[in-house]
Amino acid sequence: MNTNEKKFSRKLSPAKSARMVETIYGCKWSLTVYQLLANGINRPGEMVRSAEGLSTKVLNDCLKRNVEFGILERIAYNELPPRVEYKVTPFGMKFIRILDELEKLQDEIDAEY
Repeated sequence: MNTNEKKFSRKLSPAKSARMVETIYGCKWSLTVYQLLANGINRPGEMVRSAEGLSTKVLNDCLKRNVEFGILERIAYNELPPRVEYKVTPFGMKFIRILDELEKLQDEIDAEY
């Protein structure tokens, strides 16, 4: 064996980011929520009314997961009646750009077959 040969160790996938992508794609509503936010719809009630088939419970679960990952920020206003809004964090903007690139890759794959 040549002593100049470089040995490579097994490359592992990035655990947390891979889990984030898997979880977000596993939630069929996350991409719709990002689209709603991009169109200025940032209140949960308005999101439910704007997306056909989206329930309040499913939306709340989706929003909670996105907040836990740091993709979205929840802003609660100290008002009566209570008002809550969501916005994409700077980290979330980076993450959504990656998802956009994955979508472009899928479009290329679909065009080939």
